[in-house]
Amino acid sequence: MSRGALTRLLGVLGAMLICSGAAQAVECASETVGDTSFMACRVELHREHLDLFWRDAAGRPYRQFSALRDALENQGKSLVFAVNAGMYRPDYSPVGLFVTEGLELFPLNRHTGSGNFSQQPNGVFLVEGNSARVITTNDYWLEKPKPLLATQSGPMLVHEGEITTSAVMIPNSTWRKVRNGVCAPSPETVVFVISESPVTFYAFAGYFRDHLHCREALYLDGSISSLYAPRFGRDDRGNDMGPILGVVASRTDAGR
Repeated sequence: MSRGALTRLLGVLGAMLICSGAAQAVECASETVGDTSFMACRVELHREHLDLFWRDAAGRPYRQFSALRDALENQGKSLVFAVNAGMYRPDYSPVGLFVTEGLELFPLNRHTGSGNFSQQPNGVFLVEGNSARVITTNDYWLEKPKPLLATQSGPMLVHEGEITTSAVMIPNSTWRKVRNGVCAPSPETVVFVISESPVTFYAFAGYFRDHLHCREALYLDGSISSLYAPRFGRDDRGNDMGPILGVVASRTDAGR
């Protein structure tokens, strides 16, 4: 990542809460571009524990941030931050690849079609050790990495520094929804973005390319897009969700 791009990213996320002289666990900030406001939240993997969730110990999908939060509290942990983590079936199971704690529970889905998930290129967000990246489904298939966590979704918003040419990326589209996505502007940094008002696919992808300078970015979902970041006034309680990405801390760490 260039010095200028890094400076821009830090500027977007620069006005953060401070506690006892140290930055809070996850840093979030809003930025308005045109007539749309975006909330961008940065997770530093060398400092924070990012995990992927779907169902509890009894096999029941969490479906809501509150259920995941309560389950973690019973384990002496705190949910610091969370977002919906990709598309799911009617039973809330993942549509595509799902890897948690190094275990692949659902395989890579290479189906192509007209739905958002199957728009080409689609892709995978994965974490290997303290290193995160977004790659296309095809590259994942060819490379066959062994991630600690991975979730598959689609379409890719940005690939190789350009907005993708999937059928939904129409510059003059009037199809607007609240949307969320993810990129890794550097291996140790993950940025999650949710629009705070309805936005087109093309404008959403443009935010990742032009304002976060991400060379690879992945769409997570549309209408069910939700954010849990209580320190920044967000505890969304909308539609039920399938996979959830969350930053978890021990109660001692969360109270810093």
